[in-house]
Amino acid sequence: MSSLARMVKTEFSILKGWLEEDHLAALSCFRVSARRMATKPYSTKKLGVSAENLAKAGAAALDIEIDGPSCGQKAKQFFETWFVPHQIEPISSSDRGFVTGYFEPEISASPVKTDKFKYPILKRPVDLVAIDDDTRPQDMDPSFFFAKNENGVLSEYYDRKQIETGVLDGKGLELFWFENRIDIFFIHIQGSARLVMPDGSVRRISYNGKTGHEFTAIGKILIEQGALTLDNVTMQSIRKWLEDHPDSADELMWKNRSYIFFTEVSHPEPQMGPVAAAGVPLTPGRSLAVDHRLQTFGTPIWVSTDKPIPGSTKAFERLMIAQDTGSAIVGPARGDLFIGTGFEAGQIAGGIKNTADFIVFVPKSGTHAQ
Repeated sequence: MSSLARMVKTEFSILKGWLEEDHLAALSCFRVSARRMATKPYSTKKLGVSAENLAKAGAAALDIEIDGPSCGQKAKQFFETWFVPHQIEPISSSDRGFVTGYFEPEISASPVKTDKFKYPILKRPVDLVAIDDDTRPQDMDPSFFFAKNENGVLSEYYDRKQIETGVLDGKGLELFWFENRIDIFFIHIQGSARLVMPDGSVRRISYNGKTGHEFTAIGKILIEQGALTLDNVTMQSIRKWLEDHPDSADELMWKNRSYIFFTEVSHPEPQMGPVAAAGVPLTPGRSLAVDHRLQTFGTPIWVSTDKPIPGSTKAFERLMIAQDTGSAIVGPARGDLFIGTGFEAGQIAGGIKNTADFIVFVPKSGTHAQ
């Protein structure tokens, strides 16, 4: 259990909007994770949601016949039968839940370096290894979960500035090439992208590790400098500032020392979102990025906001499924809503920054629902 919050058992009846929810859409998204859990279970994380019990609920979900007029009621009954809602209550009022949005960019790129496409996105180096609390060197900051392995000696990996100024050049890590570093920076933040090649073909890339340095929000830096205000800082306003200040853009982006590596993916379901950290394709409007140190992948989480997300007229109240993570997603009551792919999804995602309540659906114990 996190020291930042406590989980308090509650009832489905207190979930505002639960009766009006599209339970079948939520179940369909949960079944995506259930198929993964059936062959490769997740691990239980610090909030204590049992991955074993979650997999049992997943198996039950896959047995449900979702065709026919009563499928919506069947979906609602499934969640109410197999789960007990627990509200995440922050210890401090300043730790109130918060939700943002993200999307899958669609960006022009090239498989080879050209005069137009000069800046590479990199695949994971062989000397970058995952570490944990047991393997991390004592002198390394506990926030690091990746390290450089040099002949068995673990050390802090290179940061964004070192990498973008050439420390990894000549190692054959270039995956695709882009017109500018700003495109790459925002792909790093989103964790995936659809890439449109010069011949019109589409390739997809997804997250495959990072340097381990703590994520630094450059929007916060711009607010501190007076360049933006809390009211107008969005992904779009940050990007415009970078484009309008080419002489300062690199130095600002380098303040976010975290650097992400990617791999090309052959998507199993091209109509869906990218395959994310939980190993499943994301569902627009249903997949949630969480702090994976705390939340167990596959967990259903009810998210409700105080105000609408862009493009809507009512507060966001929806059952999401934990299927991704991100460097900026830190804390038990923190989430990132996956909106979809392309420009319009980006416009919506970039404007989401709402306080929110998080209610975790904890699977019941035993071989069947109790």
